[in-house]
Amino acid sequence: MSYAPNTPIDLIAVDLSRPAGDQSQPLHNRWHPDIPPVATVATGVPFRAEAIDWTGGQIANNDDAADVRDVDLRRCHHLSGPIRVEEGGVPAAPGDLLVIDICDIGPLRGHEWGYTGIFDPANGGGFLCDDFPEAGKAIWDLDGKFASSRHIPGVRFAGMTHPGLIGTAPSAELLAEWNRREGDLVATGEERLTLPKHLATRPLACLPEPAGALLGAIKGDHPDHDRIAAEAARTIPGREHGGNCDIKNLCVGSRVYLPVFVEGAQLSFGDLHFSQGDGEVSFCGAIEMSGYAVFKASLIRGGVQMYLTPTCASKPLSVYPLFEVSPIEPRYTEWLVFEGQSVDASGEQHYLDASISYKMCVRNAIAYLSKFGYTAAQVYLLLSCCPCEGRISGIVDVPNCCTTLAVPTRIFDQDIRPCRDGPPVGPRLITHGECARPR
Repeated sequence: MSYAPNTPIDLIAVDLSRPAGDQSQPLHNRWHPDIPPVATVATGVPFRAEAIDWTGGQIANNDDAADVRDVDLRRCHHLSGPIRVEEGGVPAAPGDLLVIDICDIGPLRGHEWGYTGIFDPANGGGFLCDDFPEAGKAIWDLDGKFASSRHIPGVRFAGMTHPGLIGTAPSAELLAEWNRREGDLVATGEERLTLPKHLATRPLACLPEPAGALLGAIKGDHPDHDRIAAEAARTIPGREHGGNCDIKNLCVGSRVYLPVFVEGAQLSFGDLHFSQGDGEVSFCGAIEMSGYAVFKASLIRGGVQMYLTPTCASKPLSVYPLFEVSPIEPRYTEWLVFEGQSVDASGEQHYLDASISYKMCVRNAIAYLSKFGYTAAQVYLLLSCCPCEGRISGIVDVPNCCTTLAVPTRIFDQDIRPCRDGPPVGPRLITHGECARPR
């Protein structure tokens, strides 16, 4: 059978019946330049690659949130790759820009479901973990482009499906810089920082941790395994190479420009999201899923020097990705917008603090939407995964930073706008149960 020129080649497959650490094309959950590629792709050739959900299959489609409470975060994220990129047989080189077109993303056949979670404060936490001390989860049924949940009835929305994590491998020099600066932050201690007094820390940074490390083809009996495991960076934050940025607008139809730091670029991706709200506030806050992605790569030789300016003049590797927004995002036109300022719940004034402001903004949205038959935990989960729009709306009007959170009103099966009759009460109030809790 002949295929059209743009038919994707099958590059990476996963088997959800096997443990994440026992895939035929080994996965990895750390960043290190010595993790070898599992596949090679030529520029201009669309390719299909599959990925296991970010926890590696630890969360089940059931009504018990004990798995979210007890998840082993040392094993996260589970990434597909690295993928070596070549152009005319010549590998990508440090200083190039790797251009990735995101052509398609979806759930794996037979696994058209996803989950959103609230982590226990002692194991992961979240943006409002001081308000939500108990683990919870919502399971979502994925029906084409739409999501609905038995744990948050009365809402249905179109997803902005995207990779929560996509990036190139760091060079040894860049890896050392990550470990230095994040180690310095932890050594400083939260008592010397202002923000941890008002936001629960989870911790200050995730430093290299050999326990639970998956290093692709570098197995435990490899002579370099222990060295690499001790050096390899965790995948939790985004950094210069891209990584775990959780940008909901990086959806199908987008194009991302990633700096290349090692030969071949060594592209990896994972943490696939069917949908996510700006901020992913519950931390496990997108609709997480196992799925596939179709990408197409190209290279801009020497593109880093041409287009990217180091954010730190003394550190030439301090450059960051660019991306183009997709023209095919879901179209919502009616929004209810909530506001926050840099004044915390005790009434203390902060100076242009966007984190405090956004925390209060999300709290305001939760308090309001809880008047319509939802529990606060259900709203917290919903704001983490529905296509809501978070903004820094004002950053110059001292002492307050103004943030906003816009929620599309048409995702609800009731009118949530203010009216003269007030919020629904009595027979007009329809309650919506509760999210899943640990049994």
